[in-house]
Amino acid sequence: MKIVIVGDGKVGNTVAEQLSTEGHNIIVIDSNANALANAGNTMDIICLEGNGCTTAIQEMAGVPDADLLIAATSADEVNMLCCLLGKKLGARHTIARVRNPEYFAQLSLLKEELGLSMAVNPESAAAEEVSRLLRFPSALKIEPFARGRVELVELKVPEKSVLNGTPLWALYKEFQVKILVCAVQREEEVIIPAGDFILQANDKIYITAAHIEIERFFRVLGLFRNRARSVMIIGGGRLAYYLAKELISIHVRVKIIEMDKKRCEYLCEMLPEAVIIHADGTDKEVLQEEGLEKTDALVTLTGMDEENIIVGLYAKAKKVPKVVVKINKISFTEILDKMDIDSFISPKTIAANNIVRYVRAMQNSVGSSNVETLYRLINDQVEAVEFKVREKSGVVGVPLKNLKTKENLLVATIIRKGKIIIPGGNDTIEIGDNVIVVTTGRHLSDLREIQQKLGNF
Repeated sequence: MKIVIVGDGKVGNTVAEQLSTEGHNIIVIDSNANALANAGNTMDIICLEGNGCTTAIQEMAGVPDADLLIAATSADEVNMLCCLLGKKLGARHTIARVRNPEYFAQLSLLKEELGLSMAVNPESAAAEEVSRLLRFPSALKIEPFARGRVELVELKVPEKSVLNGTPLWALYKEFQVKILVCAVQREEEVIIPAGDFILQANDKIYITAAHIEIERFFRVLGLFRNRARSVMIIGGGRLAYYLAKELISIHVRVKIIEMDKKRCEYLCEMLPEAVIIHADGTDKEVLQEEGLEKTDALVTLTGMDEENIIVGLYAKAKKVPKVVVKINKISFTEILDKMDIDSFISPKTIAANNIVRYVRAMQNSVGSSNVETLYRLINDQVEAVEFKVREKSGVVGVPLKNLKTKENLLVATIIRKGKIIIPGGNDTIEIGDNVIVVTTGRHLSDLREIQQKLGNF
């Protein structure tokens, strides 16, 4: 597809990188020549210097015959104007990045007038992810499927765990829980495991199941922790606002520490239920005075990765039960994996995944199945994709034991009329099902692509 991206910042660059690797024709517009030069040197894309809000530049970029226009500049107003202009010029679909809470709240009213197909708010999406982690602190990562009915949860196998040395086929026999281990990271190796795979200490495993089954599994292992009742947030930006609002709605006590006085005044006005502290949240004495060691969770959301990581490590040293750290640069995952920090989040990556999911759905708008949800795991080496089966195809009605799927691919879960099925060899995929597939190194846009060879559909 032909995709034009306006803005080569964090989100725009990440989206361009992901979509270019999937073979799309990408044109990036930005007024920063240096940023474009870097992007052009590292990706197979076309770069155009100029103002993406002008008709001349959009026409030069080919917006009138583009399949999709993505506006991801740092200014919400610019993004909305870009999309409005792009739609008028003939772009089939438009996506705008909108971060301001006041704009985002009323976007549903303006979506049709602006010609928007989708609005992306990285901070709001990241806040939802952090909130899930604080509601279920035992997990390192939680990704919801089928509107929350199924979850994919990341867990590290402890040194002295009963899981150490256990083959996957024995999990139900041993623990009586309906879960499926769909991916394993063992040091640098990524594995889509079969039933005879044997777990080892320090493996990172990815489990799919209903939330109640996952909770039961954690309880059996002795790893379950109750949800956080009090949360300290370092940094008072947009993400902190969205997160605090989410936590307050579920009756969690929130304390935000922010250096900027005007921002503190704004947060006091917008979040009267939260405690707002005007101070340096990276100062050890401030953290101690504000009760770091008594809080259930710490979330570091400053604009500096280094500060977030250092404060996060300090909190773990002080035995804070749950620590979540925001990072922008995710290229050093090998180092992050070795740190004693519970969870990392990257707003730009979350936003990019949402956009890529939409693009996959666009590609298959006339296919047999829609991409409903998409997550990338383990440094983008694994994809977990949820499909909605819309019509008959070669994968429908065939027992899974007879379905010849590609290597390193697993049908992880089937959701049928609200019922969650952890599939066995005799189970089948039927029209109307939601199907979760986990695979390495592929870009699935249709459920039919799971087969080794496509037949006649």
